Amino acid sequence: MAWWWSLIHCLLLASSSAHDDFFTSIGQMTDLLFTEKDLVTSLKDYIRAEENKLEQIKKWTHKVDVLSAAATQDPEGFLGHPVNAFKLMKRLNTEWAELESVVLTDVSDGTHRHTQTHTHTHRTAAASVCVLLCVAAFISNLTIQRQHFPNDGDQTGAAKALMRLQDTYQLDTDTMSTGQLPGSSSWHQSRLTVDDCYDLGKVAYSEADYYHTELWMVQALKQLDQGETSSTMDAVTILDYLSFSVYQQGELERALEFTRRLLQLDATHQRANGNLKYFEYQLSKQKKMEAAEGRQTRETRVPPDDYLPERKSYEQLCRGEGIRMTPRRQSRLFCRYYDNNRHPRYVIGPVKQEDEWDHPPIVRYHDIVSDEEMQKVKELAKPRLRRATISNPVTGVLETAPYRISKSAWLGAHEHPVVDQINQRIQDITGLDVSTAEDLQVANYGVGGQYEPHFDFGRKDEPDAFESLGTGNRIATWLLYMSDVQAGGATVFTEVRASIWPKKGTAVFWFNLFPSGDGDHRTRHAACPVLVGNKWVSNKWIHERGQEFRRRCGLQETD
Repeated sequence: MAWWWSLIHCLLLASSSAHDDFFTSIGQMTDLLFTEKDLVTSLKDYIRAEENKLEQIKKWTHKVDVLSAAATQDPEGFLGHPVNAFKLMKRLNTEWAELESVVLTDVSDGTHRHTQTHTHTHRTAAASVCVLLCVAAFISNLTIQRQHFPNDGDQTGAAKALMRLQDTYQLDTDTMSTGQLPGSSSWHQSRLTVDDCYDLGKVAYSEADYYHTELWMVQALKQLDQGETSSTMDAVTILDYLSFSVYQQGELERALEFTRRLLQLDATHQRANGNLKYFEYQLSKQKKMEAAEGRQTRETRVPPDDYLPERKSYEQLCRGEGIRMTPRRQSRLFCRYYDNNRHPRYVIGPVKQEDEWDHPPIVRYHDIVSDEEMQKVKELAKPRLRRATISNPVTGVLETAPYRISKSAWLGAHEHPVVDQINQRIQDITGLDVSTAEDLQVANYGVGGQYEPHFDFGRKDEPDAFESLGTGNRIATWLLYMSDVQAGGATVFTEVRASIWPKKGTAVFWFNLFPSGDGDHRTRHAACPVLVGNKWVSNKWIHERGQEFRRRCGLQETD
């Protein structure tokens, strides 16, 4: 800060000169004019520096102000777009802290200048105090609000969600970066900046996921080449990550290409110079081996290994691909008015029932709950939402898992008449006793929210899965959709290749167990990642106890 040292220099000169009887010599008084001129020059430098910082703060504030004004008109719709959700996590976790640093630096400098110069008038001093009080109020408010901010884990989770959506729905980085996702409204679309793309690549790199590191670093470099500017990122840094990530995937020629481009920008880059020699040696060695064996290595990029064996089938179903049902089977599916054997509640007003699948039988009930009932359930659940857990099949302990991204809450029948009404409706329609069922579980899915393939029932290798409940295994599942989802979010049955799409106010129902009590493995299902939208569901897991005379065992063990 040249202006600051210039100002200090002038003050030191002024303090070292004679302070007595200036008025007695015009010759000495002329020196004061030049001293004052130097001070004015330094002050102008200071003003320019402060104005530049203030302009930076004003631009950032204006951007966030415009964004917040639009977002708060439709919060759920805005955050239903995953790019907006990711940028919100990043903004609150990192960008506000960076702004705070700028503001505090200004306050510190301003205080220091005030104590050194002693040239302020009382009026200026009062104005300075006012500014300092305003800044202190802002910092205090920011400190209080920060306890509610997302953390590094949230920002990383949102970044991973974007990459999960990218893979599941086969979206290229251009589509993700422009925010033009299937089902998204232009009103809610938001772009990823060079810095955003770099951050996504950096998250992938930290996970040793070099496939996605390459994809997002290439996108960041592309946007830089197209003229987008960045105050924090340059091509050299991006190329450094790129060359290493493609090398880790076995693409030596491309690693060499990126390294040479890096050195064109920074010939003194120590790591790149070392890598250049190493990559050239490795490539020469590889070509000699290929020539000796009479073959050529084909370099292909593949996503990282995955623990889910049915990943390909699962993702196809999430995209609406690969659904298999013959026309003959399709012709046997019907829609009907259903009164559950002339149940008193539904003789006059039967419910609308639709066959979704034949084997296993999966049915959907339309207009089964009202908007008012669903809104009340959401209101009851929202303050109690906690990260959804799974039961560890080995230890039986409830724990979070990367393959279940949602929050859930449990509502008992006694908590509100609406919950009791829904429970009674489930019992009347299914004919099953819900007094031994689990409480109503309400779930809300987050960014890229999903629940990968699983069984609702406890398998034979999990004999103690529901022992603490004392009500037997989960005989059936009732799944109520409490919101529409613009894109993604289907419920898919991976064993039979069925996809069922969310529709607000409808519920799907299926039996998890055969009449013999054995688990029906055809009911293995998953909740696909939500691409665009806000997915709310509630489910009721109905248990065996109490169903002995409502769903009787078959005469044969194989029933």
